[in-house]
Amino acid sequence: MDAIKLVDYDPAWPALFRSRREAITALLGHPTDIQHIGSTSIPGLCAKPKLDIDAVLLSNEARIEATERLKHDGYVFHGDPHGADRWTFTKDEKLYGTRLYLCLPDNPAHQERVLFRDYLRVHPEAAETYATLKRKLAIEADGDWDHYTGGKSDFVADIVSKALAEARQP
Repeated sequence: MDAIKLVDYDPAWPALFRSRREAITALLGHPTDIQHIGSTSIPGLCAKPKLDIDAVLLSNEARIEATERLKHDGYVFHGDPHGADRWTFTKDEKLYGTRLYLCLPDNPAHQERVLFRDYLRVHPEAAETYATLKRKLAIEADGDWDHYTGGKSDFVADIVSKALAEARQP
């Protein structure tokens, strides 16, 4: 198995996201929202060399149409591998690839990812703890993505819980 590769934060990622958001918006037509999510969206955090992007579409019909446009543009469709009603696409691009998720409004997985991102953006100590965990798991996993991803799940759930608690405070 190939080792899980993490790279240090690249300050070019926000601009790269904006560029990709424009291209994805042009491809998809009228998404209601496109969010930079995942580790590349959190300043200072190490990440896999791929930008994670969620695009929210208004209907399943729009998602089906978008799928055809994305495939035509070189995106590879991976279905819904996590059973979260988010259709996954990848595209290898220079320096950093793209992992794009298409979902519908009010998708719980999308909402949790935004909460997680926003919490780590305003709590750098939590982001640093997450970076340490990710580096440790990448070494331990020795290419086993289930081990790597599974090893982060308790941390992610804890942060989402903290983010929800903060959101409820006046």
